[in-house]
Amino acid sequence: MKKFTCVLMCAVLMLSVLSGCGSGGSDRTLKVYSWGEYLDMDLLDEFEEMYDCEVIYETYDSNETMYTKLQSGEEYDILVPSDYMIERLIKEDYLQEVDWSLLTNADGLSEEVLDMPFDPGNQYSVPFFCGTVGIVYDSTVVDEADFDAGWEILRNTKYAGNIYMYDSERDSFMIALKALGYSMNTTDRAEIDEAYEWLINQRDTMNPVYAGDDVIDNMISGNKAMAVVYSGDGAYIMSENENMRYFEPEETNEWQDAMVITKNCEDTELAHAYMNFMLDPDNAYANSLEVGYTTPVTEAYNKLKDGEYAGIDAYTPTMGNPNNEVFEYQDTETKQYFADLWTKVKAY
Repeated sequence: MKKFTCVLMCAVLMLSVLSGCGSGGSDRTLKVYSWGEYLDMDLLDEFEEMYDCEVIYETYDSNETMYTKLQSGEEYDILVPSDYMIERLIKEDYLQEVDWSLLTNADGLSEEVLDMPFDPGNQYSVPFFCGTVGIVYDSTVVDEADFDAGWEILRNTKYAGNIYMYDSERDSFMIALKALGYSMNTTDRAEIDEAYEWLINQRDTMNPVYAGDDVIDNMISGNKAMAVVYSGDGAYIMSENENMRYFEPEETNEWQDAMVITKNCEDTELAHAYMNFMLDPDNAYANSLEVGYTTPVTEAYNKLKDGEYAGIDAYTPTMGNPNNEVFEYQDTETKQYFADLWTKVKAY
């Protein structure tokens, strides 16, 4: 979900659909639809060999792209959506329940990522990656005392012209709402309007760059002092530039992407085997190491935070903070209101 890297819709076909895969020539096929650059692709080879099957792996660049594809009638077996989209898919009856008795590796999941508001009891979702939204900054440029202001540092004119904002209406409004002391899931028009004015003021005084897929390379190069990022991107940036640090405000967005099984999936045994395979500590370790995002599998997480990601606090975001919120599904009217205001913010 949280990769800024721009991705093209693609399918990774390990062997021909006609011939199946594996030494036995099995015709078992699993269609997986997930975020771009969100998987160690070697794991697919291992899974196919282990289960004598074919994995058709396609990628998307946003939850909305994925949802539109589903609405068009495209069928998949496993999806890896974000929290609020999972809530929507549950409400609209796109998913089937998970049989946790088939997930023998589930005991290794951190309790902090379970029983989230978008899927109480994890009836439909199995955590895949998790994290927070924060600010990655150049420690040679930014005075750390300025972070006492929390999100308001993004309106500190000392750094005018020297920040990247995330080019996303929900994430940008989240920052403004949190800075004002409001819920990021508010539907109160007066609060939303106040957040809009916060963003307009920031735009006019700070001249921010609304960044997309180039923010990672730009921050690695030290092109600006600060950037709003997902913690996983922050971890990668920090691993590539020793001057970079990660600041996590006291109140922010705590997010999760999770594996779900669609109602269209017929080979549910294979689908559960895939999810269980991804929860294996060794596989979770390899995947998290490759992608840079925080794994919810405790054994793999501990190994990485004390190993390859030691000292990189963006890899260890604060999960379970009662001050944090998870995005909730927005009704059409509210979503459109935010979208219209965001268009005005960027119209300059």
